[in-house]
Amino acid sequence: MANAPDPASQNASPSQQVSQPKVEEFSISGKLNGTMGDVKAALGSLPFYLFKSSDSGLDLIKVESRSINRRPYLFHIISIKPDGIDITYSIIPDSSVSLRRASVLKSVAAIVSILDGKYSLDQLKFIQYIDSVLDGLLSGLSQNYTTLYNRYDSLLSEYRETKRLEIEVSAANRNLTIQSAQLSEENKVLKGQLASLQKYSDESLMALVEDWITVHNSSIDIVEFSKSHGVSPTRVEQILDKMVSLGYLELKG
Repeated sequence: MANAPDPASQNASPSQQVSQPKVEEFSISGKLNGTMGDVKAALGSLPFYLFKSSDSGLDLIKVESRSINRRPYLFHIISIKPDGIDITYSIIPDSSVSLRRASVLKSVAAIVSILDGKYSLDQLKFIQYIDSVLDGLLSGLSQNYTTLYNRYDSLLSEYRETKRLEIEVSAANRNLTIQSAQLSEENKVLKGQLASLQKYSDESLMALVEDWITVHNSSIDIVEFSKSHGVSPTRVEQILDKMVSLGYLELKG
């Protein structure tokens, strides 16, 4: 089996040195059903792998990332021998060991499926290893379950509160829209009233009053006059009061 690549150069300067990855390995017994040539031919189209033949078998090397000095850093090596396979892989610092093991297992399973009929693994040992990896994953998940659930519950409460506020704001907006329409209508009425008040100047309106009184036997019906000239009764009363104060009219007892 090939040796694991050295993840960091021994001669690197302090500024170039990086934390070395942890290296793990495991083996599973197996049986070669054909020749190593058959195995290599079957795996020949597998991308991203470097193939290295040796007296003991065939090594599949995959470098997933390199260190700052271009040495292999994240990698795995699958060594296929007539009586079993050896898997060596690195785990970078501050990363999930369980996820890394699962990732390597996935790669091994993919290669084993390609070799179906040409190479057989010890099914019991392989299933036991799969169970071990899955158990590690589930254990990691269960440790964080309470934290994740509490966070989910908190976010759900925030979401519900946000939706409640959204409904209240929407209702308030509808009420404001209705009130705005009502105010707009009232504003139109007030503008109409203001326009009627401003239809005649005081002098013009006083002249109209004088003409009306002359025609109507020195009397004035405020309501009729208002309707006839499109002026509010209040404005007519104000003009009459002004004309009396100015001496243009006299009130009859």
